[in-house]
Amino acid sequence: MRVNITLACTETGERNYITTKNKRNNPERIELKKYCPKLKRMTLHRETK
Repeated sequence: MRVNITLACTETGERNYITTKNKRNNPERIELKKYCPKLKRMTLHRETK
């Protein structure tokens, strides 16, 4: 039931993180505040395909 997803920075578009999520509990795309190494600060990262 858990699937691998990629998180991309909303400001630079870089795909920085790979994580898993449970599709049954979270059917929509998730958004997390993560560290972006290019900008050297915390930014919003969204799930991509």
